[in-house]
Amino acid sequence: MYDDAELREYRDLLKPPDHFEDGFGWKTVIGAIFIGFLMMPGSMYLQLVIGSSIGPAARWVTIILFADIARRSYTQLRQQEIFLLYYMAGAALASPFQGLLWNQYLVQSDAAQMLGLTEFIPAWIAPQPGSDSLVERTFFHRDWLMPVLLLVGSQLITRIDHFGLGYALYRITSDVEKLPFPMAPVGALGTMALAESTEDRRTGWKWRVFSIGGVIGLAFGFLYVVLPALSGLIISEPIRLIPIPWIELTRQTEDVLPAVATGIQLDLGLVFIGMVLPFWAVIGGLIGLVITVILNPFLYARGILTRWHPGMETVDTVFANNLDFYMSFGIGLGLAVGAIGIWYAARSLFRKTDGLDFHALFHPPKGRGDINFWLSIAIYVFSTLAYIGLCVFLVPSFPWIFFVIYGFVFTPLISYISARMEGIAGQFVTLPLVREASFIAGAKYFGYQGIEIWYAPIPINNYGEAAVQFRQIELTGTSLRGIIKAEIVVFPIVLIASLLFSQFLWRLAPIPSSNYPFAQELWHLQALNTLLMQTSTLEGNSLFFQALSAKVVGLGLGLGLLAYLILNIMGLPVLLIYGVVRGLGQSTPHGLILEVLGALLGRFYFLKKYGKKWRHYAPVLLAGFSCGMGLAGMFAMGCTLILKSLGRLAY
Repeated sequence: MYDDAELREYRDLLKPPDHFEDGFGWKTVIGAIFIGFLMMPGSMYLQLVIGSSIGPAARWVTIILFADIARRSYTQLRQQEIFLLYYMAGAALASPFQGLLWNQYLVQSDAAQMLGLTEFIPAWIAPQPGSDSLVERTFFHRDWLMPVLLLVGSQLITRIDHFGLGYALYRITSDVEKLPFPMAPVGALGTMALAESTEDRRTGWKWRVFSIGGVIGLAFGFLYVVLPALSGLIISEPIRLIPIPWIELTRQTEDVLPAVATGIQLDLGLVFIGMVLPFWAVIGGLIGLVITVILNPFLYARGILTRWHPGMETVDTVFANNLDFYMSFGIGLGLAVGAIGIWYAARSLFRKTDGLDFHALFHPPKGRGDINFWLSIAIYVFSTLAYIGLCVFLVPSFPWIFFVIYGFVFTPLISYISARMEGIAGQFVTLPLVREASFIAGAKYFGYQGIEIWYAPIPINNYGEAAVQFRQIELTGTSLRGIIKAEIVVFPIVLIASLLFSQFLWRLAPIPSSNYPFAQELWHLQALNTLLMQTSTLEGNSLFFQALSAKVVGLGLGLGLLAYLILNIMGLPVLLIYGVVRGLGQSTPHGLILEVLGALLGRFYFLKKYGKKWRHYAPVLLAGFSCGMGLAGMFAMGCTLILKSLGRLAY
């Protein structure tokens, strides 16, 4: 994997600059307020309606707006100011209180009632059904006090923790080991396109490519988002020329392909995503999907997929197949991928241990704004102890030694392995079901009974991705001090705006409901999958243990390792196996077709036409498309929220 030819193309897209600037000022403060109180509600609304937020788009819209204002004021935004706006937008759009919308649904869901878990969901997650707060659909009620305080506290610890172990691993892998981080330039190129838009639009290619993507996104967004939203305000049934979230075909194909969830998701954004993703990862996903289409009818005929029956649609088909086979098989495949990742990290660690510059660990480049390495370790220790304290307080019956092992043994180990794999090959590594297995062990061997542990803020984290984010900050020439200031400003804005708009959306209509079609279609499946696992820590023969098969887990593990060996012997990209695992994951597969189309167009048309420059063009084109979709979504959201609010005021 270290020498994969495709990944080598990503490594040298950008070089670290020699000069760093803070980038923080009144422009970024105003930008954070603009994003939190104008962009966040649109992002939350689209997440419920079409299943994708305008997170990336909100970033670009904010940057374009502020860049134009600056230019009309006879000034310009520096690249560091643009990246800081981009960074703050990502933090501001996290919308932590949106999780409470999910919690209120979960405690009232048919899935919880069917599995008999409603009474076991703790009150510090959501009030029990029958609470006046759920009837009135409001978070401003005493029954929500504990969940809100817990959320605020955990968010504060998380923001502090951002500069802990993740930053320390960045210093080790980037400064000391000097790993290339091949995927970090992809995240930095979009902001550079906007920086170019304020400096030299006439001669630069980035602004032109971004604009092309923006126009396509606007046109598609009108058909996909604006038309249904506006027509739904005028007539009883909205006009949907493109079905949301997908065209359902399972019933039409059940005679030919029994137990196979079929359909197609016509979201044009998937084509652009396919152009950006590594080609062999996408093709691997297609292979996994084809295997599923062939395998499911065979498993159904052999009496293995027993819960599926004719008449089921996608959501029920996927869940039934998960229970019968794919949950256990996916666990085995995940274990195989985790083992492969650990093997690569260990091999690369022992392959080259000479020439490491440990002097750079305590003497970083001047102007980069680095914090002391030992301070980052102290932040990690503090945040981990805080998480452990919360867990002991919330779940006193669970063995506390597990929390210590999570925070101070497993987390640093898997984080370092993942950071190295991100630095070497751009791949995130994780070990599946470690958290879940430890919960089950606590129930089986230590007498714990309940499901509170599933909702506790367990100190299991993987900071490998955080190392990539700090590398992106470095590549854009932004001082870390500006990032710290941005975090301080964004935190209260995020909490206030997220609470207000979560409350507002919930009061407009029940969530989920026909007003929020994606949530209405998919949340039931997500609730079933989430709660199924939680039955494993209750007394009795839970549905989870009925579905878990050691033989099928072993089959998945063996086939995953065998596939890796075959790919290695044949010299094929190992990224292929990651894609195959994704294709076999039995999530809704309907969007994979357009992703494959995008990958094929990128590989066999655009790459041949533009050469290696296409690697630069693709992420900027995707950023432009996201911006156009975001503008369309913001327009639709604005009209919808304003008119519905006026309707409520009229009565």
